[in-house]
Parts: sequence; structure tokens; C-alpha cells
Amino acid sequence: MKTKVAGFIGAILYGALAFGATPAAATGLSAAEIASLKAARAGDMTKLIIHDAPRARLETPFETGRGAEVRIADFGGKMMVVNFWATWCPPCRKEMPSLDRLRGAMADDGFDLIAISMDRASTEKIKDFFLGITQEDGSDYRVKNLDIYREPTLRIGAEGGILGMPITLILDRNGDEVARLQGEAEWDSPESIAMLKAIRAALDSNES
Repeated sequence: MKTKVAGFIGAILYGALAFGATPAAATGLSAAEIASLKAARAGDMTKLIIHDAPRARLETPFETGRGAEVRIADFGGKMMVVNFWATWCPPCRKEMPSLDRLRGAMADDGFDLIAISMDRASTEKIKDFFLGITQEDGSDYRVKNLDIYREPTLRIGAEGGILGMPITLILDRNGDEVARLQGEAEWDSPESIAMLKAIRAALDSNES
């Protein structure tokens, strides 16, 4: 058992190092745009790390709620927010409603959001989780806008340097990572929505 754990930790650390050392093709934001975006961060978005160069698209497959294999490349054509979470993670539980509301508010606006469960929970357990997320006031929130995705092998964590959850990546239209946020955030707050729109506008100006 110790050997398996050590092997998994080694894979995660190796993936993190490889992730940090493998930028995508230089098609991302300009230095001036990055500086402007960093200066505009507010609220929970002060934790957002905006990369000096885009990070290569993740290639590890994951599953839909029906068990079909998909990859990040299958979602091309839109700016994306990709959240990695787990059913056992209290901060993930806290931020999930805001992710759900954000997708409902912006899904038809050149933007998409997926949340990938990176644990060994079954599809049925994730469905149950989505049906009743207990809030701090004791009420339950039912997820309405997010689809189920899961990656029980955890390999995508090694590839993407996902060290702890929740962690959220912001991807350009090619699937390359332009920013990431470690920890929970209120993703449908005015500050968060303003930041996402600013990033999308900057990306669009580079692609036009």
C-alpha cells in the first residue's frame, strides 16, 4: 500500500513539474493585457494566477455521466472554466452553487463551464451530491446547470499539476490554460464575472 501511495504522489509531483515546464504555443495574452488583468483583480479573484504564457491543453480523458470518454479538446471553440472538485471536499461543496449559477448565467455568451469530479465517487453518488448540497444556513441547493464529469483514475491531476482541491482553470478557445485559481471562490460574484469577461475580451482581441 505504501508503495502505491508513494507512486501516486510521485506521479502528481512529476506532473506538476512537467506542467510548469511545458508552455503552449505562444498565442496567449500580451504582456500589457496580462498586467491590466492582474491590476483589475478584486474580491476572490485576487487569488487568480494569470500566466505569462499559456499552458498546454490537458489531454487526459475523463468520463461523462453516461460513461462516455471525452477530452478537453472536445469542448473547443469557447473560453472555458474547468473546475476540479471532489465529493469529500468541504470547500468544493461550498463553491459548487456559485459555479452552477455562473454556468446558467453565461453559458450562451461565448463561454462554457464544466466541473470534473476527481475522486472515485460513482456517477450515482455525484448525482446525489448535485441533488442536495447543504449550505451554511442549513438549506439545500440543487444543481441545475452543470453536467456530470468524473476522472476516477486521478491521472488528469498528475498531468495538470492539480495539487489540492478545489482548483479552477481558465482556458482559451484552444483549451490552453491562461489562468488558474487555487481554493474556493464565489464564481458568480460581480468581481468574478467582470474578470472572466475581461479575460474573454482580451482573448477575443488576440484571435480576431
